[in-house]
Amino acid sequence: MTTQPNVIYKDRLFKAIFGKEEHKDWLLSLYNALNNSDYKNPDDLELTTIENIIYITMKNDLSFLIDSQMNLYEQQSIWNPNMPLRGLLYFAQLYQLHISKQKRDIYSSTLLKIPTPQFIVIYNGSRQTADIEKLRLSDAFEVPKSDGEFEWTATLVNINKGHNEKLLAKCKPLNDYATYIERIKANIKQGLNKEEAVNEAMDFAIKNNMLNGFFQNQKLEVLNMSLTEFDQEEYDRNRFEEGKLEGFIETAKKLLKMGLEPAKIIQATGLSAEQLSKLANA
Repeated sequence: MTTQPNVIYKDRLFKAIFGKEEHKDWLLSLYNALNNSDYKNPDDLELTTIENIIYITMKNDLSFLIDSQMNLYEQQSIWNPNMPLRGLLYFAQLYQLHISKQKRDIYSSTLLKIPTPQFIVIYNGSRQTADIEKLRLSDAFEVPKSDGEFEWTATLVNINKGHNEKLLAKCKPLNDYATYIERIKANIKQGLNKEEAVNEAMDFAIKNNMLNGFFQNQKLEVLNMSLTEFDQEEYDRNRFEEGKLEGFIETAKKLLKMGLEPAKIIQATGLSAEQLSKLANA
């Protein structure tokens, strides 16, 4: 029986790098790179987290940015088309908290001003995507609606090798993180097991003083996080493939009932002749 790896006890590496108070200078660098801004003071960032989501607002002397933008950053290594829906649910919680803290009345006849949302998904999975992609909630509507009347988006930022090179050049911490993950994936492709792949990438990161000694100082913790994350990725990938197979099987069953020729069913679903035969005889 395959069991889901326990990833609750550890932060994900992305959050450990960018979601800590002691690393707010790295987070500010990421914020500036994503927004083409040039803020200098890391204390201008107010940071909280939701699970593995990094949530930041601006504060203090940036009066024109006080509560003006609500940012959520999430890292994903598995393709998930449901990110806009997840973002909608995250922000609903955050807006509820925001209004509650402000002690404002949503039933007031006065329009309540709320922070502008920004949901960024940092993506380093295997699916081929553009440098920047807008994932839209409307793509999930059962009845298509393209007028934009009800919309929510997640902005996917691809940091795989060969993508967003200008962005990575603006943010060394993000570039170091992306390089480390890419090194692990390349090692696995070359035949190393996960432990060997992670250890080699760790040695490389330490040798090159990536993240200003973070890999050296937090070596054991980063090793554990990395191994856990790649176990989780393998689990998610297998679950995704199982889900696709189940979908193809259900489709094949329907097509068999409709009397479609077996060869066409195989072509449409990708099932083998043996798999289809078993379904037909079940």
